Amino acid sequence: MTSHHRREFLQTVAGTAVAAALAHRSGAADDAAPIKIGQIGTGHAHASKLGVYRQSADYEVVGIVEADAGRRRAAEKQPVYQGLKWLSQDELLVTPGLQAVLVETEVAQSLDVALACVQAGKHIHLDKPAGASLPRFRRVLAEAERQKLLVQMGYMYRYNPGVVLLREFLAQGWLGEVFEVHAVMSKVIPPKDRRELAKFSGGVMFELGCHLIDLVVGILGRPLEVIPFQQHVSALDDGLQDSGLAVLTYPRATATIRTTGMEVAGGERRHLTVCGTSGTFHIQPLDNPQVRVALDQPRGEYRRGYQDVKLPAYARYVDDAADMVSILRGTTVSRFPYAHDLSVQETVLASSKMPQD
Repeated sequence: MTSHHRREFLQTVAGTAVAAALAHRSGAADDAAPIKIGQIGTGHAHASKLGVYRQSADYEVVGIVEADAGRRRAAEKQPVYQGLKWLSQDELLVTPGLQAVLVETEVAQSLDVALACVQAGKHIHLDKPAGASLPRFRRVLAEAERQKLLVQMGYMYRYNPGVVLLREFLAQGWLGEVFEVHAVMSKVIPPKDRRELAKFSGGVMFELGCHLIDLVVGILGRPLEVIPFQQHVSALDDGLQDSGLAVLTYPRATATIRTTGMEVAGGERRHLTVCGTSGTFHIQPLDNPQVRVALDQPRGEYRRGYQDVKLPAYARYVDDAADMVSILRGTTVSRFPYAHDLSVQETVLASSKMPQD
């Protein structure tokens, strides 16, 4: 068993106890009644994921909160929010039977909202990244652990079928010892959005690179060292750090993460490559995943050498929602314990040259 797989095994064992506690905290494990869920905020770029929960028979969406009057007026015109009950945050959190909350505010407010939710005894789905204050995020995680509550981060590639298949290859040991990981995630960010992102000194690494960092930490664990590079390369005078590179070092591996806000059709070049002593696994693009894998010898149904692997169509957040149901009902174990999410956020802030105190 490699050191990575040993670590993953120990995390899974630890997660089993957490899962059992979560099932007890949520009610009977075999209870198939819909989970009552609400959402706070519509300001996050991924807030419209609420539609997935509204379409699922496993959930009952009991209400939505938007404190900003202008944003609420805009949201009320969007189909995903129509017909919902609009509430204040206090009203939502005392709704009878409420079990979980989607935290979809702007990042600057997300940790305050997340803390209020867990203090009220609610499981949360917290959209990425986990705020800009590491001490505040630590407090959220500590309170959630104290109350045996789920904190599910909204990193959109966790349930991507290409990434799920990669985890299977790693668990089987088919790639051998991983020694390199390369990841790229870029797009063209319009001027209005650039101005909003410029409020965070971490720029695009903080906004986009966090998705890749979540994957790399899942593969290699917490890095020994993070070497960040930040640039403003656009002609626009908005101060956004719009080009970032982070090098993550490990005892016997390195990982590079690149992200920009200026790449034309950048979504098509988003990729993750994992190189091991027995094989290479390449996903490109990430959002509509296609996989190429090379192996030093036949493994399972896969032959030696390079080959393309067909994957099913992928819709974001459907599997996130399904996984939350399974975890809260006690039928599965979360693959992403509190310690993982903390390591990811520490690495995100270090890669973005943002303070951790």
